[in-house]
Amino acid sequence: MTSEFRHPALFYSGVDDYLAGTVPFVRAGLVAGEPVAVAVPPENLAILAGGLGADVGLVQFLDMARVGRNPGRIIPGVLRAFVDANPGRRVRIIGEPIWAGRTALEYPACAQHEALINRAFAGRDVEILCPYDTNGLDETALADARATHPVLITGDRERVSDDYDPDGVVARYNRPLPPAPADAAMLPFDVDSLAGLRRFVVTGAALHGLAEAQRDDLELMVDELATNAVRHGAGTGAVHMWAEGDRVWCEVHSGGRIGDPLAGREPVHVDADHGRGLLVVNHLADLVRVYTGTDATTVRMCLTVRLDEQRVG
Repeated sequence: MTSEFRHPALFYSGVDDYLAGTVPFVRAGLVAGEPVAVAVPPENLAILAGGLGADVGLVQFLDMARVGRNPGRIIPGVLRAFVDANPGRRVRIIGEPIWAGRTALEYPACAQHEALINRAFAGRDVEILCPYDTNGLDETALADARATHPVLITGDRERVSDDYDPDGVVARYNRPLPPAPADAAMLPFDVDSLAGLRRFVVTGAALHGLAEAQRDDLELMVDELATNAVRHGAGTGAVHMWAEGDRVWCEVHSGGRIGDPLAGREPVHVDADHGRGLLVVNHLADLVRVYTGTDATTVRMCLTVRLDEQRVG
């Protein structure tokens, strides 16, 4: 059998519709001996688990609100992780990265994620079904779903999407980010000031209430991006840092353009001399927003203040 990648969107309305579209998908995979994973919001995890009955123990369940809280992590940390754990086998995944609880701040990264799935898995023997709640999502999200999925499923009808344009979605949401607040702390950096930059980040993270493990994570993320800017970019840049509510934001701005849309979303060998920084950021941050222009790139990331210091595993 030749490898075939499929990435359909399932438009559903209500619990019965959800089960009618997802349970047969899972059971068809189990009958075919395919590993099956389900990564959806917690309320839908419970619904699908109940619908599968005795088959529930044969499926890997993941809380998308946790493992996919940063949409940039879903391809490398959820989808690729499951596919790579089952080499040589066709796999099935239900992934629901967009739901009514997603914020407007998160949404552009979600839409880009859905578009980039098509690049990340082209030619691989994988099927990823993405449910979309037609009652809870607005028309923008549903229109983007039609643009990011080559196949659309509504009820018992399956059709090719006439609006399929994933590269257009990636480009459309590559937007300049709002400026950092006027009172944000700022520090420029170059090759001679990276040590001072690390101290700046750790001090600011502590001031804003991040736990020790989170401070370590933020220091690592900023150091990776700043080092990349020094080695492979313009050699200089600036970091801004501020807090909004329970989120601590840090932004690295530097010269250079990210040419590969999948940068930070594909595994990188531990010995690679570049490409690791954005992947580290996607794995550790609670949300990442990126804007890359013709001659400069801004990576904005946040961590949520929490006491348990738990990380996504």
